[in-house]
Amino acid sequence: MEATLEKPKKEYSLTPQEAFAEIFPIKRPLYIGIPKETYLQEKRIALTPNSVASLTNQGHRIIIEAGAGESSNFEDEDYTQAGAQLVSTTEEVYQANIILKSAPIASSDIQFFQSGQTIFSPILLPALDKTMLKRMMQLKITAIAYEYIKSTEDYYPYLDSIGDIAGNYSIILAGKYLSNEFGKGVLLGGIAGQPPCKVLILGGGYVGIAAAKSAIGLGAQVQLFDDDIHLLNQAKNLLGNNIYTSVLDPLNLKKNLSRADVAIGALHHSSGIMTKIVTESMVMQMKKNTVIIDTCLDQGGCFETSRVTNHDHPIFIKHGIIHYCVPNISSAVSRTASYAMSNILTPILRKIGQSGGIEPQIRSDIYFRNGVYIFKGSLSKDYIANKFELKHNDLNLLLATEY
Repeated sequence: MEATLEKPKKEYSLTPQEAFAEIFPIKRPLYIGIPKETYLQEKRIALTPNSVASLTNQGHRIIIEAGAGESSNFEDEDYTQAGAQLVSTTEEVYQANIILKSAPIASSDIQFFQSGQTIFSPILLPALDKTMLKRMMQLKITAIAYEYIKSTEDYYPYLDSIGDIAGNYSIILAGKYLSNEFGKGVLLGGIAGQPPCKVLILGGGYVGIAAAKSAIGLGAQVQLFDDDIHLLNQAKNLLGNNIYTSVLDPLNLKKNLSRADVAIGALHHSSGIMTKIVTESMVMQMKKNTVIIDTCLDQGGCFETSRVTNHDHPIFIKHGIIHYCVPNISSAVSRTASYAMSNILTPILRKIGQSGGIEPQIRSDIYFRNGVYIFKGSLSKDYIANKFELKHNDLNLLLATEY
């Protein structure tokens, strides 16, 4: 046990802090807080002990609420050995300047926010409300959504990494809910003399491709729909003749949905808000006990019948169709997902320390800037502002005017 507890710190203990300062010179140390999550049965944690050790050795201060990593099988002592300060209350965590959440912001979090803080979190549009946003604006909060952060023009690292987990796990879920325990009692991949199940996937991005690969690996018949021909070509090149691809033609989609055994929503829209591609009337014409897994709840979902569920009560049945609509699907494999999240956040936090803080990083890095949806109290994403009939300001203009 002792060896396990020492492992995160040991990897960095042989390198003196002065050497870390030379490798990763910082202009300003960061003060980071990580709360214990309860919303939507969230089990992930934003930083693993290894990442904490790396950051504290650079001179950054990290405080963590007791028990925050337990659901991902990280003990409190793992974090204290890695250099973090353990605190017993949520209020103490929110004394930090930068808060790293693994769950979307909930109304219960707002009471802890401090004026001028920076909050990193996933974003869940169906759970946002006007009162929450207005309070964050009043407090001059800077809010950054993991899903919106880019590393290049067209690459979203969080969506890729977490999407890969969600896509793979959605096929495991499909097999589970097709079984006798919940559904029609069939095997996803079929057997000799019995055809495999038909899996229809909406979206050829990170989640869709991961789901398609996993489904094909199990022997299912896969159809992939997307309006981006480039993504469809990529899918075809990657998976060959094992996959059927189509644009989102409503008549063709309706016909194939009526034949599907599993339908997975895996679309992502650059505007931040998803169109309901599958109408309720389409769902009503699907076969009974078909399984719908909507992985794009963060943008509102792509099935008209979807509504947000959680890990305690993940499914509901509507029109005879099993709906799985958990937004933080990767939290079901929380340790893997925590490593994925931590691997994305750690280099971002290093860059922030090197640039001198959140605002200098926002000013100097256009890809990181894309993650900002509230800047010092000013709402900067038009689609969020339009949804709640709030005023918004272009972030580039705010930066140009030294806001």
